[in-house]
Amino acid sequence: MVTIYDSTLRDGEQREGAALSLKDKLRIAARLDALGVQYIEGGFPGSNPTDDMFFSEVRKLDLKCAKIVAFGSTCHKGTQAADDDGLQAIVSSGVSAAAIVGKSSYTQVTRALETTPEENCRIVRESVEFLRSGGLDEVVFDAEHFFDGYVENSEFTLSVLRAAVEGGATTLTLCDTNGGTMPHDVYRIVSAVCGEFPDVCVSIHAHNDCGCAVA
Repeated sequence: MVTIYDSTLRDGEQREGAALSLKDKLRIAARLDALGVQYIEGGFPGSNPTDDMFFSEVRKLDLKCAKIVAFGSTCHKGTQAADDDGLQAIVSSGVSAAAIVGKSSYTQVTRALETTPEENCRIVRESVEFLRSGGLDEVVFDAEHFFDGYVENSEFTLSVLRAAVEGGATTLTLCDTNGGTMPHDVYRIVSAVCGEFPDVCVSIHAHNDCGCAVA
């Protein structure tokens, strides 16, 4: 079964010159629901007033099939998930599903985050655990820089996914953050991940830098 997860209301708004009002976001959510989209990422609770109002107002829509998802990120290195304002905002938003992004590339973890692989896995695991313990039925883990990271160090990227699953992640989203992975490589790598995690939903988040996102 193919499930569509739409991120127009969050990722789409990052396009240069794009700005959605609360009314815009509600109308788009209603139309996406009418199209049969199963998951609608509504925005980033706690990041701006419009997104906060959206999660309150969208409950008034009579959505037929779509589940509204809140977006966020893992807690920071050296901190506890329970103390993270972003994760708390997700729980307070009233959603039953969330997506959180975390690093899955060894280079990104050691150079950008300047932390250890072990600490990265901890913050991933505990961030997912916090959301599940806060009453969320579904948590999507967005593995940032996954495909580049897999080519560099596949065992590390898989260990990050394993930490997310241990925390209670229901979906693993493999992100082609730099948009440079060819379709045949996506097929090969996704197949390997599905073999490693047969009981978890696996998805991809494609960027179009090389014109291959749809493929």
